[in-house]
Amino acid sequence: MISPVRPISLGDVEEARARISGTVLRTPLVRLELGSGAPEIWLKLENLQPTNAYKIRGATNAVAQLTDSERSRGVWTISAGNAGQGVAYAARKAGIPCSVVAIETAPQTKLDRMRALGATIVPVSYEQAWKAAEAHAFDGLESTFIHPFDSHNFIAGHGTMGLEIGEQLPHVQTLITAIGGGGLITGVGSAVKALRPNVKVLGAEPETASPYAYSLSQGGPSKFPGWQASFVDGAGGQSVTERMWERMQPIVDGAITVTLDQTKEAMRLIAEKTRTISEGAGALALAAALTGQAGEGPIVCVVSGGNIDLAKFSELVA
Repeated sequence: MISPVRPISLGDVEEARARISGTVLRTPLVRLELGSGAPEIWLKLENLQPTNAYKIRGATNAVAQLTDSERSRGVWTISAGNAGQGVAYAARKAGIPCSVVAIETAPQTKLDRMRALGATIVPVSYEQAWKAAEAHAFDGLESTFIHPFDSHNFIAGHGTMGLEIGEQLPHVQTLITAIGGGGLITGVGSAVKALRPNVKVLGAEPETASPYAYSLSQGGPSKFPGWQASFVDGAGGQSVTERMWERMQPIVDGAITVTLDQTKEAMRLIAEKTRTISEGAGALALAAALTGQAGEGPIVCVVSGGNIDLAKFSELVA
């Protein structure tokens, strides 16, 4: 049975932080030095997590709250790579098996890392994966499902990042995160707004796949017309589900759509300024901030992940 949608409370997030503290890193928040006249931008480097992506926060919190019966069956999730790594990492630490219904176009780096963490990979098309995400079920898998974004415990785990941001930069004015399924922005945004209600929370999407911005223009959850796959594989879904629309509406103040070239430039800039690697989805927030549409700041951009084949990264930023 799918549980009803409910708000993420500050208490939920604080309890999650206690659960995941032995596994998840408190990541740095670093100022991006762009010279005079540029917005004040700070980067939350979630690409430095043990799995090189923020999903380990939600996955660890979700696995920690499984009952003995649920653990005994093992776990499964759906992923283009980062959620799968997060759940596999948490499952391995808990000593339980994990399967990942993996989108077949996922980068080889992500597939290899999921397998290295002990996950059994079930390759499917993007359409099959999205149907499974909406149905919370997949034929042939009887283990305990951990949803990669539409899960209260998963989202509350992501909210722990918001607690850190509130402590690291109390005067933050704007928060930007990529939107894929919507769990990241809901979790971090819920925590940040609980601490500072006036903070503006904005989503970032690529122009080839921006269902949330399109849904805002349509007044409700919609399928994005003309969706195209790109190197931004960790964000930019084909549509917004009704449940995630319900979760995001009280939290998200707007969305910024960026081009693939702007995303590549943000990836290059992150590497140049922080000496860390960002995947396409991880650079969306910075690309959005650099458009000027998010104001002067202080702006926190979540660098959500860095799982990308190095050859592909080099090709994109060269």
